[in-house]
Amino acid sequence: MTQTLSRTAAQATTFSRRRKAAVILQYLINEGRELPLAELPEPVQVALTLELGALSLVDRQTLDSVVREFADQLEALALSPGGGTEAAVNAIGAQISPAAQARLRADISSRIASDPWDRLRALPPVDLVSILESEAVEVAAVLLSKLPVAMAADLLGRMSGDRARQITLAVSLTAAIQPETVARIGRALAEDHCDRPELAFAAPPVQRVGAILNSSLAQTRDAVLAGLGQEAPEFAQEVRKAIFTFADIPARVTPAEMSKAIRSVEPAQMLAGLAFALAQGEGAAVAAEFILANISQRLAEQLREDIAEKGKIRPAEGEAALMAIVTAIREKADAGDIRLIDTEEPD
Repeated sequence: MTQTLSRTAAQATTFSRRRKAAVILQYLINEGRELPLAELPEPVQVALTLELGALSLVDRQTLDSVVREFADQLEALALSPGGGTEAAVNAIGAQISPAAQARLRADISSRIASDPWDRLRALPPVDLVSILESEAVEVAAVLLSKLPVAMAADLLGRMSGDRARQITLAVSLTAAIQPETVARIGRALAEDHCDRPELAFAAPPVQRVGAILNSSLAQTRDAVLAGLGQEAPEFAQEVRKAIFTFADIPARVTPAEMSKAIRSVEPAQMLAGLAFALAQGEGAAVAAEFILANISQRLAEQLREDIAEKGKIRPAEGEAALMAIVTAIREKADAGDIRLIDTEEPD
């Protein structure tokens, strides 16, 4: 008898969890039980039904072993899940205020109605790049395939070459993927990356301080950074990375995009800024020469002639002109018209 039970237990352990679930389901059906299977996710319903159809004869000892295991697992459970937010709202009922109930139900409705891919497409490029780099390559391939072509191409250009190649290769393997799988991936990504609590400030502290110092006079910026360097060296280092000044132009703007980057700068400001930068020498002069070398030759020659005739530029006027040039470039980058080079990107 002991040997028979041992053989039966061994046979039951060879069953997969899905096969054991099918055995329990068939047992309950035979007992005339009505089961709320419709509450299960659709893929689970399909998989369970297919497993039930593939189920062969099960002897009494094996059935007893599977049922005992199932009963032991049920007894070990202390709480069962509530069935999601909607079920929780229904369960808690009148114990929360009507306003809270209305807000929760509106949130549930908006999540159900909204397309997760639309919410993902609305994310900033930096967030999408982060998702593409952190998620499994197969998931990244699905996400890339659901983005507009221009957006997908831009995001690939922002990643390392190896990661971009891995994702594009994975795209070639998505031909047979089922719509349900794509929808499930979209919902999971949206829940992880779109359903975030509302923050008081859209940008992190480093970016906010960097933006403020970008618009400050060089003397003020240097003084603030010096003070930060003494009191919070790590924060100061991150702020320095976020700052984009006129002297940073050669390292951050590609020669091919230089003309586009300064297109919106008024001619008078461009003339004053370049004249002031060339007179300053060092990094400012290098940046001015970089601009002149990467715009049309005719325009560059005209600017050089005007600079020679301009004479000395007052510091206040020159600083304001340099700030206008930097701001115009920043606006082009924020709008996605150009891409600023990340100085920490690998060569």
